[in-house]
Amino acid sequence: MSNSSHAVFLDHSTLDLGDLDLSPLQQLFGELTLYSLSSPEHVIERLQGVQVAISNKVPLDAKIFAACPELKLVLIAATGTNNIDLTAAREHGVLVCNCQGYGTPSVAQHTLMLLLALATRLPDYQGVVRDGHWQRAQQFCLLDFPIVELEGKTLGLLGHGELGGAVARLAEAFGMRVLLGQLPGRPPRQDRLPLDELLPQVDALTLHCPLNAATQNLIGEYQLSLMKPGAFLINTARGGLVDEQALADALRRGHLGGAATDVLTQEPPTDGNPLLAADIPRLIVTPHSAWGSREARQRIVIQMTENAQAFFDGSARRLVN
Repeated sequence: MSNSSHAVFLDHSTLDLGDLDLSPLQQLFGELTLYSLSSPEHVIERLQGVQVAISNKVPLDAKIFAACPELKLVLIAATGTNNIDLTAAREHGVLVCNCQGYGTPSVAQHTLMLLLALATRLPDYQGVVRDGHWQRAQQFCLLDFPIVELEGKTLGLLGHGELGGAVARLAEAFGMRVLLGQLPGRPPRQDRLPLDELLPQVDALTLHCPLNAATQNLIGEYQLSLMKPGAFLINTARGGLVDEQALADALRRGHLGGAATDVLTQEPPTDGNPLLAADIPRLIVTPHSAWGSREARQRIVIQMTENAQAFFDGSARRLVN
């Protein structure tokens, strides 16, 4: 297959907010068709006669691969492969490539932002200004909410790959001590602490591990009970890593100093979620936005271009099947 191929981006608007340079992709393909979004009933029609499919979150299953015989390459505009039937793709001779490490700076700074917001009680202090309490105060400052310094505190990390390592470096710059936890289903390592030993030691815990059968509800009621009173929990990985009802209950009881999450088990949370209840104190929820800096999204464009160029050159880059 040559780079005169026709490519279709099935959900372009999930990546590009009008601020990206798509010219590397546009110059690579003979034709690049952009669809803002694609509902399941339109995917087969839109991929007819197409050699390259680009998808961020649009599922591609065995039925689609069978109905689109000219399709030879899928470029995932993300890291996760759960929306693509990799086995079916392989059976139909379709290679699948993803993007990797593109969001490390963006997610790392978001993680520290959430931790700092909890430690400094940023939402609470914003609230008292908004509601006029500072304006009615009898002295120059209002210190109603205890502020915690990160320096000298201990951060626990679950997941110490590229992203976890970046978070560790930022935390150390704030004077924190970093401890690494042992993930279930992985060989024990001397530099990793079992969860039962890690959790009682940390002043904050941050999650950067994949979601799989071994890590589903990794942090549940028991694990939360092991954490220090007043400790913080940060999740910028996947929603299913945390038992959301157990976390809501722990926050209501006042056991934790606070929690922040950029991810939920269902996204968008159209069916509701225990962590969206209005009565949960000391909780920050952001809408899976940690990865979304313009720089990170532009890296996705570059990596997809690299992946396609490698395919045209007869090799493979970031191949996942």
